[in-house]
Amino acid sequence: MYLKSSCLSIVLLSLFASGWSFLEHDSWITIDLHHSLTPARPEHFSHRGNISIPSLNSGLSTIVQNALTDTELESLKVLASQNGFYRMRATVAYPNGSKQRFLTSSKACSLLLAQFNDVLWVSLDPNGYVTGITTSQDLAPKITECSSENTQQINEKSFSSDVIIRHAELAPVPDTGSFIQKFEREREARERGEVRDNRGFFAKYWMYIVPVVLLVFISGATNQDAAK
Repeated sequence: MYLKSSCLSIVLLSLFASGWSFLEHDSWITIDLHHSLTPARPEHFSHRGNISIPSLNSGLSTIVQNALTDTELESLKVLASQNGFYRMRATVAYPNGSKQRFLTSSKACSLLLAQFNDVLWVSLDPNGYVTGITTSQDLAPKITECSSENTQQINEKSFSSDVIIRHAELAPVPDTGSFIQKFEREREARERGEVRDNRGFFAKYWMYIVPVVLLVFISGATNQDAAK
């Protein structure tokens, strides 16, 4: 009875640990985006846009973003000239009303040179909760040097972003089912007396051979001492 309970517990634990590469219950989330562009006011975040993901399994999303004003574009250029970081704050809202907040950053100069083409990565765990939101530049810029002359030539004000949903990849799970079956077969064979001992002669009878060898060795050493 105890063995059957233990085997059942191992199987249940294995199924629980394995999980699925997709969500068992599909759901939706919304992500509100704010960014910090002013070097003099790093704590100030202005609204960038929002992302709607109606199905986490399908990965489809809709993103609406605001174009930068002339003032915001100039602030970002100043931030790039200071080798500063563009920071984005993402607030995730779930159907149950709970919220999560994430902060990601990248070089302001890289964002400018990429003409505001970036990728927003949304990482999920198997339960559908967001574990991280990061941003990266979508295209490699033709100009790699972040100089004032290069950044001043950029007049683009609109973001062109791709949203990619990344599901968690689970580690391989041990094959506990095969182990349990093998264990059961060996136990049943032992109960029927069908288990054969295929070990070598010394492996079988070493507990008898070793004491005899020790006695012979001790006797030989004693006889040599007596002869002296």
